[in-house]
This record gives sequence, C-alpha cells and structure tokens, in this order.
Amino acid sequence: MTPRPGPHNLITDVEGILVGHAVDRDIGTGVTVIRPARAAVCAVDVRGGAPGATQSELLAPGSAIEGVDAITFSGGSLYGFGAAYGVASELGAAGIGAGLMGTVVPSVPCAIIFDLLAQRHLNWYANPPYERLGRQAVQNLSTSFDLGSVGAGYAASACSFAGGMGSASLTTGDGLVVGALAIVNSLGEVVVPGQRAFWSWPYEYGAEFGGYGAPGGAAPIVPDLSLPASMRQPGASTTLVVVATNLALDKGQAHRLAVMASAGVARAIRPIHTLYDGDLTYALSTGQITSTDPIRQMQAGNLAADCVARSIARAVYLASEHSILPTWASVHHPAGTPRTQSGAANA
Repeated sequence: MTPRPGPHNLITDVEGILVGHAVDRDIGTGVTVIRPARAAVCAVDVRGGAPGATQSELLAPGSAIEGVDAITFSGGSLYGFGAAYGVASELGAAGIGAGLMGTVVPSVPCAIIFDLLAQRHLNWYANPPYERLGRQAVQNLSTSFDLGSVGAGYAASACSFAGGMGSASLTTGDGLVVGALAIVNSLGEVVVPGQRAFWSWPYEYGAEFGGYGAPGGAAPIVPDLSLPASMRQPGASTTLVVVATNLALDKGQAHRLAVMASAGVARAIRPIHTLYDGDLTYALSTGQITSTDPIRQMQAGNLAADCVARSIARAVYLASEHSILPTWASVHHPAGTPRTQSGAANA
C-alpha cells in the first residue's frame, strides 16, 4: 500500500508520542518537548560540526541507558540546557523516570539552537527563562500542536528566511507508522534561491507546504548563503530532528534509523552538516509492532527520511514571525490564499 500521511500529519501519529511547546514572546525564544508514553528506545546520529547536546554518549549502542523519558529541544544556546532541568523536574514530580535505589531520575536528552541574536532582549543572563519554559512545555504536552514559529523554533533562522518547527508523518496501511519533528535553524537554504519552491519538493504530499512543485528552471548548484554574516559562526546554526516509529527496535537498530533519517535533512537543506551547524537526529522506538525482517527496518528508515524532509519545509513554510529575517509567506505567499499552522492542514 502506498504510504500516506497519518491523520494529524504529525509525529504524534506514532501512538504514545506527545509534543509540548512553550514560548516567551517578550524575550523571543522557546522550548519543545517530545515525550513517549513510556520510556522509549533512543539513539542519536550527530552530523554537524558544532553540536550542542547532552547524553549523546549514553545513547550510543552498548551504553547503559536503553530508553529515554523525553527529548528536549531549546533555544538559548548553552543557557537552553536549563530546559532539561525543568522537564526532568516536572516528570520526576510525577514519578516518571528510573533511578538508583528507589530514586526517580528521568532520562531527558537535550539539544540546543543558537537564537540569541534574534531575541528581543538579553538581560536575563542571571536568570535564564529555560527551566521555566521546560516546565511549561511538559504541561502543554498534547497529540495536537501548531507548526511554524512555535516552541524551540520560535526565533530560529533558516538562511534567508525565518526558520521554525515542522512535523510530518507516514503510515503504510499495514501497521507501520513513522513521524518526524524538526527545529530548523540552518546555515543552508531550505527554499530554492529566488524561487518559491522548496528543496523538499519531490517528497511533498498534497499541498502541505504550498504545493509549488519543482523549481522553475535549473536550480543553482551552490545556494547563496545570505544568512547575516554575524550569524555565520560555529554553533550558530543547527537543525535538530527527532523521528519516531512504532516498530520495535533495539539501540543499534534505532541508531541505523537515525542515520537513515539524517538523509532527509540533506534532501531539504543546502548546504548541510557544515562546520558551523550542530545538526543531529534522534530516533525513538515505541515498540508497538515487531518484525525481524531487516527490509521492514529499512522501510522505516526511508519513510523517516522523507518525513524529515517534509517537516523541514513545513517549518519554514508556516513560520509566521521573526525579529531579523522575513518569513517565507511575507515574500512568496500570494495574498488571500488561506494558510494555517495546524499540523494536518493541506496534508
């Protein structure tokens, strides 16, 4: 059966996955939490030259931790790691998390983007907002959520356009479900320079990011890197991704899923995985269906890559605001055409 987007066209089409966002609009930053209903097998694939993340070694195959209780994406650069403390505090207070000798210690890997230059003020150094935003994001967990300028993608930049948060899903009709969520803060372009088309155009379903199809004429081989020069610094650009599937995987198989899913980032952004980017992809397995067939696992990885490419385009297509850069809509959107930030729209 031909794969199709799930009912929400969001990562939460994978049973048990919830997503919560929190934004401080006065400052201009945010946090996103991805939470499985039960601790899920997790692995990570790190591709960028300047990653900012916690617990990456613990997620490697052969390490002690098998499952995670949540994944946290945050703005704020180094300060954003405080979001994981807020998430862990909320989960721990609810008794969620395996610890030693009767303690409760949630496993909450955290990855960050640099959005400080796009924030409206930076007088919070002595009291960063991220622990508070992490708590709020947990309180906002749901199967339904908006896309675009929300959560950790609120102040994200995607080269010449506002970045954001996007999500997409695919189901095969025989039980396999795969979903992705991306925070797009890239050095490279998501949109073909000078055109409305997205690099992800071959993978679009319906008009989920406009339905503009292929670029008109030959696309440039090397996109113009029009991100402000002040933002072209190591670690200043990052695309953070999490993919989830209901297929049961061990950590080694989950790592392979993450590696395959990273191909979706390369399908959607040019150039990608540079010295300046902190790109990484997490993979979650919720384990509702089982299969020992390696072809089934390859299928999941291929679907995940397509979901990632679509999520990245949706993030930029639906971005609604930015303090420095124009949104895609402000430059390319025909006046009067309906647009929405909801996940399932135009799927």
